[in-house]
Amino acid sequence: MSKPTSSIASEASVGVLLAKLGELIRQGRGRALHAVDTIQVRTCWELGRHIIEFEQGGAVRAAYGKRLLAELAKALSAEFGKGFDASNLRYMRLFYQAFPKCDALRHELSWTHYRTLLRVDSCAARQWYMDEAVAQNWSSRALERQIGTLYYERLLASQDRAALEREAGTELLALGANPREFVRDPVVLEFLGLPNAGTVLESELEQALMTQLQAFLLELGKGFAFVSRQQRISTDSKDFYIDLVFYNFLLKCFVIFDLKRGELTHQDIGQMDMYVRMYDEFKREPDDNPTVGIILCTQKDASVVRYSVLHGNEHLFATKYKLFLPSEEELRAELDRERSLLHSKK
Repeated sequence: MSKPTSSIASEASVGVLLAKLGELIRQGRGRALHAVDTIQVRTCWELGRHIIEFEQGGAVRAAYGKRLLAELAKALSAEFGKGFDASNLRYMRLFYQAFPKCDALRHELSWTHYRTLLRVDSCAARQWYMDEAVAQNWSSRALERQIGTLYYERLLASQDRAALEREAGTELLALGANPREFVRDPVVLEFLGLPNAGTVLESELEQALMTQLQAFLLELGKGFAFVSRQQRISTDSKDFYIDLVFYNFLLKCFVIFDLKRGELTHQDIGQMDMYVRMYDEFKREPDDNPTVGIILCTQKDASVVRYSVLHGNEHLFATKYKLFLPSEEELRAELDRERSLLHSKK
């Protein structure tokens, strides 16, 4: 039995109304995001300015040296959250030095954009990337890709700029259709002080697995103390997020976990080795043993576990870590169990 004409017309009208309401919500969210971006960028610039002016206040203040950022980070992080750690304060300081005039900033760009721009040493290249990011509506990922491939430098040297621009445009399409991908960037959420900001980008599977793995390790009772989740460690130009960090007080070392979806690659192993080395450099105390890194790779057919320790120090753990760390069989069984539970719920 067909629907009355009036009913069909009514449903069509509701559909039009829903479309308008949806567009209004999307526009509102966009304006809210833009407002956060603008305020965050200005705040970071002002913080950088005050730090620089303090450092230039004479020999007594200059004597603080490297201690200044660490002391500021400790106090600010305690009150406002990890968005104001030493790494971010260092970026803010560099931000003011690179852009000493606030009116030279482009309000269309986010703090994540500017952090990426700070990696560019040349003032001319930095200005070009900034203007182009606004003109082309590049996301922060797109900007990072263009800087990483030396797009500006290649354009200057190219005999066929049009072909190079087409190639770059095609590459950017693979990054995603949404030009405002950075809306979900954890840097924005850290600035706002929202809880668990670093976990926002996790997929459902990774989120569930890491939650269960965290509980699983604590239940083992083999000396594990939970330290952090999605902990950020930073170089001068890039931030990295470690899925889970524990401290094992029986081994007297940090144990870091990285979860990979898909097949384990040489790049994954190299990345874990880098994480271990960075953690030893930035986090390990003199009386701690070298950090242990564990890569968990969950796939359709198998769960692969890899342990990583600094080369040359394996003898420190050859017997001990097998007693106190979960075995590969235990970790693999836990991953398989949780993956099966997740799939059964879908």
